[in-house]
Amino acid sequence: MPEDPIAHHRLAALSWRFEEATEKNDREFEIIKSDMTAVRPQAGNLGQKADRLQARLEDLGQRLNRNQAQIVKLLTGRR
Repeated sequence: MPEDPIAHHRLAALSWRFEEATEKNDREFEIIKSDMTAVRPQAGNLGQKADRLQARLEDLGQRLNRNQAQIVKLLTGRR
């Protein structure tokens, strides 16, 4: 049975489209994968920075409380 040239052409066009879409999806996936790889350490660093900032704020709060206590003590002692 002879091959149908139109069907053969359509099949080739569909195959080409499928391969193009697959290549495009692969490239986009690699870009996303690369971006995610770059973002992960930054997210970890942000967590560490937030923890350090929280510790500094707690330290500052404690120092303010001590200073306020000293001020109150000095003011009450002046009477």
